[in-house]
Amino acid sequence: MTVRTRVAPSPTGDPHLGTAYVALFNWAFAKSQGGECILRIEDTDAVRSSAASEARILAALAWLGINWDEGPDVGGPRGPYRQSERSAIYRRHAEQLVAAGHAFRCFCSRGRLEAMRTEQRASGTPVAYDGRCRQLTEAEVSERLRRGEASVVRMRVPASGQCRFRDELRGAVEIPYSQIDMQVLLKADGLPTYHLAVVVDDHLMGVTHILRGEEWLNSVPKHKLLFDYFGWPMPALAHLPLLRNPDRSKLSKRRNPTSIDYFRDLGYLPEALVNYLCLMGWSMPDERTLFTMQEFEQAFSLERLSLGGAVFDLDKLNWLNGQYLRALDVEAFMDRLASWAINRERLSALAPLLQTRTQRFSDIAPQVAYLLGDRPPLEAGNFVHKKLNQEQVGEILFRVAAATLTDWRREELHALCKAGAERMGLSLRDFLFPLYVAISGRPAALPLFDSMVFLGADVTRARLREAIAAVGLSKKQRQRLERLPP
Repeated sequence: MTVRTRVAPSPTGDPHLGTAYVALFNWAFAKSQGGECILRIEDTDAVRSSAASEARILAALAWLGINWDEGPDVGGPRGPYRQSERSAIYRRHAEQLVAAGHAFRCFCSRGRLEAMRTEQRASGTPVAYDGRCRQLTEAEVSERLRRGEASVVRMRVPASGQCRFRDELRGAVEIPYSQIDMQVLLKADGLPTYHLAVVVDDHLMGVTHILRGEEWLNSVPKHKLLFDYFGWPMPALAHLPLLRNPDRSKLSKRRNPTSIDYFRDLGYLPEALVNYLCLMGWSMPDERTLFTMQEFEQAFSLERLSLGGAVFDLDKLNWLNGQYLRALDVEAFMDRLASWAINRERLSALAPLLQTRTQRFSDIAPQVAYLLGDRPPLEAGNFVHKKLNQEQVGEILFRVAAATLTDWRREELHALCKAGAERMGLSLRDFLFPLYVAISGRPAALPLFDSMVFLGADVTRARLREAIAAVGLSKKQRQRLERLPP
């Protein structure tokens, strides 16, 4: 048997550290076994998925040196490798489940389902589908379909008993079926949900081992039922520990930078970031801290994974990156510095901002210091403004930090801030003041929106979060801001 693992990101945002972490372990396990690693794009969320996000994810993984044997960019014998191109396959398998009695048509309206959930919450019972359509006869289903009623396909779940399976890291696991909802498999628009698509794809693409985050552990009963319903063997499972902050909270972009692009843009070396991600809950047999991807592959085994050790500590990453930088010879150091700081792509973004403001080249360094390095540390006094109080400053920073933009471009950022100023009854000039301070460390600098675009969404949001902390809002004030409508 050829070992086959898969990396399966959803293209719904920036390339996440968690994607790279899981990809590394899938790649290393497959290669250590002489096997293959495939990349599949799970874009069943048609509203949030985008080609731009997919491109950024593929580029970020390639920057880290992670490669794959099959995928949407390299092809392969078991494609297509985008789920959006496999809809007919999923519909065919959903109908197969219905015909075999393992799934059923559900005609419940959104209003009826919401009323059901509200009643369940009020009574303190688990929120789950109540099975109303499960007993419809074949004739009743046919008649409702003939009348053109919208429906979804739901899977049948045993009313009692336990789902028993083995996790390669945890051993035997049992989850009661009473905790498992009758999952929608096929939506009314004919598109699959994640749970149907992932099972069908893993089987048809020959995946033998699934290494994924532990947040998917509770989904195993749904997937195991589907594998059993189709009569397919289930791949071996290993649920990796979640990446966590030093305080043990889940690594989240609401609190810390999580995008691979953030670390690339700040000047981390890809081999240092990969080395550090390999240390997330895993260790070399000789306990070395510094090692290459090839050494990781050669030494990799699931047995050396710890379930409690995946703590992502920026201070430790900084130390490790420093070790890699100091190990370079001077020529290599200059080459890497030039490729990061003064490559033509970055210069082309900076040059128009600087050329009209420069009389001598020596004028450039003070102007761009906050763009090519950290801006000065902030404190509450930096945000004192004659027309803004502390909470207004916090609200401005929070609104921009929490905003979801499909494109991080000058026009979208301007529209976001203009709308925010109008909503708060402020002039745009006053609204932008705390943003200038948060981004550059001073009340005036190079054009704000161009600076934010140059820094990128992740670095910008990280600086805004640091600024919010510096403003010194009370817990009550922060809670109010977190409840603000978008």
